[in-house]
Amino acid sequence: MTGTLVVVATPIGNLEDLSPRAARTLREVDLVLAEDTRRTGRLLAHVGSQVGQRALHEHNEREQVGEVLDRLREGARIALVSDAGTPAVSDPGYRLLRACADAGVRIEPIPGPSAAMAALVVSGLPTDRVAFDGFLPRKGAARHRRLIELGDETRTMVLYVAPHRAATDLGDLAEACGADRPAALCRELTKLHEDVMRGSLAELAASVDAGVRGELTLVLSGRRLDMAAATPTAQELVDRVRGLIATGSTKKAAIAQVAAAADLPKREVYQAVLDAGGG
Repeated sequence: MTGTLVVVATPIGNLEDLSPRAARTLREVDLVLAEDTRRTGRLLAHVGSQVGQRALHEHNEREQVGEVLDRLREGARIALVSDAGTPAVSDPGYRLLRACADAGVRIEPIPGPSAAMAALVVSGLPTDRVAFDGFLPRKGAARHRRLIELGDETRTMVLYVAPHRAATDLGDLAEACGADRPAALCRELTKLHEDVMRGSLAELAASVDAGVRGELTLVLSGRRLDMAAATPTAQELVDRVRGLIATGSTKKAAIAQVAAAADLPKREVYQAVLDAGGG
């Protein structure tokens, strides 16, 4: 009989947010897979668990999958945790979860804290249609493409922001989405210095320009339907194409991407580039 992989959500700050079921599971499983064994060790001590740990993080997950699957096939009950929040959500664990699903191993979720959901509900922005986008790519064409996509997204968006990149990320988002786009920047959720800053992207970018500390989650209003319905001007289309080309895209690929984002025929975007002297 195969065992069970239990996906355990852990506190993002306040230890009182750990559910009784999660605490009991961490005491009863055969093994805990932890992103950082030192950090998880403190959590295990808090709940009185003496279960052994094995490190599973972004640098070794691929190598660990086989051995963990062997343990599960032998009938072990194993808990997967990350440093904070729900495993595999912008954290390690996806490869293992995919392998377990493919192998027919039972996966049991124990829901709980999530920075994305906590930020969403305190943001004051619409919650009926939501897109979670994790961290922005750091640079290059991938980052530029993502910014264009987010600028056209009509759903509320939730992103994670590294504190040392906050000013750059918010500035680039303000340029891509519009400086006046409503947003909420949530800092240190559930912790002692929890703070929620609401305002336009430009205002939030200015507020972190001198630096910011702590875990950050950004909730960003989607593009209004009346804005989304407006067809970009020819110059806007040309600027988007040139921006993609500048980050490494071919002209053909850039035109195709801009056309798809604007819901326009590729020939129309091509003509705009041609008229602007783009050849």
